[in-house]
Amino acid sequence: MKTLLVYGTKYGCTEKCAQMLKEKLSGDIDLINLKTSSTVDLSKYNKVIIGGSIYIGQIQKEVKAFCSQNMDLLKEKNLGLFTCCMGEGQRAEEQLNAVFPKELLDLAVAKEFFGGEFIFKKMGFIDKLIVKKVSKITKDTTNIYEENISRFAEVMNNVKVEHN
Repeated sequence: MKTLLVYGTKYGCTEKCAQMLKEKLSGDIDLINLKTSSTVDLSKYNKVIIGGSIYIGQIQKEVKAFCSQNMDLLKEKNLGLFTCCMGEGQRAEEQLNAVFPKELLDLAVAKEFFGGEFIFKKMGFIDKLIVKKVSKITKDTTNIYEENISRFAEVMNNVKVEHN
């Protein structure tokens, strides 16, 4: 049983969370950054997990493109969707529901937000300004929800493969 874990990341938080998730998943997992590899043979996978980070209410264009280009195949998979963002609770849930296509959200067996982080030395000048002005955060902040990652992994690990 193979699992594909694809993600888009801007400053590395989603990559960190995807790696943490991979360690909690059972079976054979391929981890792919959509910024460095855009072509993936989905026929090899029973489960597909897609994640990305939220910036100004949007997910990475690579994640959007992956979802739209593979929509029909993704509908046949056991699907998990996650986001990384500094939002919490209902706000983070609303963002997750806003950035993925409804067809995929309706089919996903697992949906979760994993938290986020602001690491200023990784950010560009404009992003630093926006973060400081909008969120009022002025120093490096990490707010990753390991319990959400564990819960997501548990759901994905317990999915009985019916497709492929």
